[in-house]
Amino acid sequence: MADNNPRETLWKLVKGIRFAMITHRHPDGALHACPMTMANKEGMDEHVSFYFLLDKKTDLAQCVTKDNQIQISFADPGEDSYVSVSSAAHLSEDRALKEKLWSTAAQAWFPGGVEDPDLTVLVAPVSSAEYWDVKENQLVQLFKMAKAAITGEPPKGMGEHKTIQL
Repeated sequence: MADNNPRETLWKLVKGIRFAMITHRHPDGALHACPMTMANKEGMDEHVSFYFLLDKKTDLAQCVTKDNQIQISFADPGEDSYVSVSSAAHLSEDRALKEKLWSTAAQAWFPGGVEDPDLTVLVAPVSSAEYWDVKENQLVQLFKMAKAAITGEPPKGMGEHKTIQL
């Protein structure tokens, strides 16, 4: 998956994954996580930020206004692809952005549409990302792990693991 353009690499890894887990710090210091649907659409600046439609009253929205450091996890177990993104997020009330991100699925959560008073956009600019991308089938992986267990050597060639600084 190595690519000369780290933003392209990141987008290729996550663009087919609709759901993410967002971890944020609660005021009591504990880490909390919640599942969210990514609202990015092709042609947007998806190579720069991730977007999520969010209810202003949620714990996540309240916490991000106090501590904007979040971590976003994406997983595609079928492809053995995993991504962790760090971001200094913020909330946006930009109506044009809400309209651009709007979908029929969002209507279920925000019956007032883009005018819904509780609707806000969580904007998560990517500062860094880490990914694990395994392209071998599980049988080959199992063989490599068994070989490592027998030889006492760490398994080799178990996929690509890189950190991307943006």
